[in-house]
Amino acid sequence: MPSASTSPKQRSSGLSGMMRPLNSVVERFIPSALVFAIVLTFVVAILALLLTDSGPVEVTRGWGEGLSGLLEFMTQMALILLLGHTLANTGPVRRLLASLGGLPRTALQGYLFVFAVAAVASLITWGLGLVVGVLLAVEVARQGREKGLALHFPMLVAAGYSGYVIWHMGYSGSGTLTAATEGSFIAEQLGETVPISETTFAWWNLLAIVATILAVGIGLALVAPRAGDRVIEMKADARFDDEVRVDDEVVTPADRVDASRVLTLLVGLALVAYLVIHYSDGGAATLDIVNWTFLALIFLLVRSPLELIALVKNAASNVGEILLQFPLYAGIMGIMATSGLITVFSDFIVDTAGPSTFGVLAFLSAGVVNFFVPSGGGQFAVQGPVMLDAGARLGVDPAVTIMAIAYGDQWTNMIQPFWALPVLAISGLKIRDILGYTLVTLLASGVVFAATMLLVGAG
Repeated sequence: MPSASTSPKQRSSGLSGMMRPLNSVVERFIPSALVFAIVLTFVVAILALLLTDSGPVEVTRGWGEGLSGLLEFMTQMALILLLGHTLANTGPVRRLLASLGGLPRTALQGYLFVFAVAAVASLITWGLGLVVGVLLAVEVARQGREKGLALHFPMLVAAGYSGYVIWHMGYSGSGTLTAATEGSFIAEQLGETVPISETTFAWWNLLAIVATILAVGIGLALVAPRAGDRVIEMKADARFDDEVRVDDEVVTPADRVDASRVLTLLVGLALVAYLVIHYSDGGAATLDIVNWTFLALIFLLVRSPLELIALVKNAASNVGEILLQFPLYAGIMGIMATSGLITVFSDFIVDTAGPSTFGVLAFLSAGVVNFFVPSGGGQFAVQGPVMLDAGARLGVDPAVTIMAIAYGDQWTNMIQPFWALPVLAISGLKIRDILGYTLVTLLASGVVFAATMLLVGAG
């Protein structure tokens, strides 16, 4: 596992000193995301008992019957993470990252380059963005040392994770794709689908993507270590600890089949043919289509079925906790729907906000909810119905409501440790090592997200 070293004689940067109390609180008192899901279940159940006419039996029945309500959605979300992680670790992608790692010529270029590449990867798919960010950070640190650059490894990793702050504005956005998918819970509530041309590819969202990358880039440049600041470098012998090893020795005819590239190549080409037909017939981008796009790329890039099996086994360890949490989110959704609690919350929002301020309120509330439901898909399951109902009653375009929740969900990921866990595991760092820098990302991106919501609200 990559680790870091530093000289104790160097002083800490001002940013590190200011963030030390918050770092301590995060490490000591923020529990796991699973605990949040469990606690939120009981909180919602108690609120249903206090604020509606439902009794314990009705609440329990609504919860139990709701547990299986998101099974298809859960599988789609798990596949996005699984396939994104797998794609990032294919040989061609790893070689591409190795070649990109040598491009930065200065330390500041290194930080900003890692952030920019991770941001682009996150727009493609959030699973890819998470892994690419940290793998590129390690590669830039390794090749930077060979050039004599003093690269602060925690900031490199933080820059890679910061690229994740725009994932929900891109091609794999949980909320946007769910709304575009026929038969999804959002489409059923609205009575229609919302195509990604009105959300992901809306002009104001595309403008916000560019503005966010610029704002966060400027913020990271301002807090980058200066001369005399403590620089924690990655150790010289650090390597990718999750690099997949494939035993493709051919001994038997069965081994020859397992090690052949023909079968995976044929499946990849078949998937590409299907995607071409789908879009040629006017088909839309949905959760399933996005997953088949990444699956096609994986089949085309791997060398053999053996390599694909090894890559999937390596990626599967990151999926288990999500699979465990989604039934709980579905149960929460069941309580809210059957008890009428969703209407209570919606009434409160309608009484508090107006059409022009609803987007900002929805964005801020989504940022808070994300602390308790860190999965974008899970958050849409819990919060989406409430906000969509309130927005509809205020005459707000559902596309604005969907993106407001998306912005809030991705925003507080910068200080919510759940999605940082795989990044920290690969890099060998702790949350306190990167939080000072990701807080800067939170502040810079928050200004852009709030301003965007005000802009579309005024329109």
